[in-house]
Amino acid sequence: MRELPANVRVYKRTPELDAATTPAGLLRNHTTRAGVWGRVVVLEGELSFRSLAEPILERVLTPDRGVVIPPEHPHEVALRGPVRFFVEFLRDDTT
Repeated sequence: MRELPANVRVYKRTPELDAATTPAGLLRNHTTRAGVWGRVVVLEGELSFRSLAEPILERVLTPDRGVVIPPEHPHEVALRGPVRFFVEFLRDDTT
């Protein structure tokens, strides 16, 4: 898992998501905004994460293995059976 800069803090979080509530936008190519980091936290099950920046990277996220997404980094997720997860959004709290 990529490390977050020390000065970023959570400012927003999605509700818990599952197969019925995952927004379609998360399942296709998207990015966070400039200056905004993302952190995917899986509570139960598995989620596929695909980084779409070169080199393309794919990994399976689990409750023990999340992912940190840098600002403006293209990515997508795919559901792998029953899953519960949420996404945190973080930004520099010193500016």
